Order: sequence, then structure tokens, then C-alpha cells
Amino acid sequence: MKWLAIILVVALLALQYRLWMGEGSIASVVSLNREIAKQKEENARLRERNRLLAAEVDALKQGKDAIEERARNDMGMIKEGETFFMIVDETDKDTKKNKK
Repeated sequence: MKWLAIILVVALLALQYRLWMGEGSIASVVSLNREIAKQKEENARLRERNRLLAAEVDALKQGKDAIEERARNDMGMIKEGETFFMIVDETDKDTKKNKK
């Protein structure tokens, strides 16, 4: 009877070790749940980014207005006959001088 009790205690300790410390333990499950939550947030952010990019692609495919806007903003292009004026803010110059 004494041996049976010892065997049962050892088995209980082995099972408890696996529950708290081993692979698939409570701590690792909690950690994995945190990682899953972070990944879901990242996936949602990327889905929104993809949605915006798809909308931009559709706009570029459908009309010249989007292409023209992109050329003006990203490439600094102007239409024929237009004159480009750059307005320089004096406070920006003063700020840059003070930083040096």
C-alpha cells in the first residue's frame, strides 16, 4: 500500500509539472493567446491598408483625375501653360537658422 501511495504521488507531481512548466502549460497558452491577439491587430491594420491601396488602384484605373493628382503631388508635374509658384514661409527659415 505504501508503494502505491508513492507511485500515485510521483504521478501527480509529474502531471502537475507538465501542467505548470512543460510544453502546453498554462503559461505557454497565455503567451500564445497574447501573440494571437497581437497578430489579429496587425492583420486588421494590414487589411485596412490593402483596402485603401485597392481603392487607389481602382481610382487610377478609372479616370485621369487620380492620375493627374498623383503626378502633381508625387512627381511635381504641372500642366502645359501653368506656372508653378513656391511660397516659402519665412518662419521656417528662421527656425532652421536657430537650430544650427
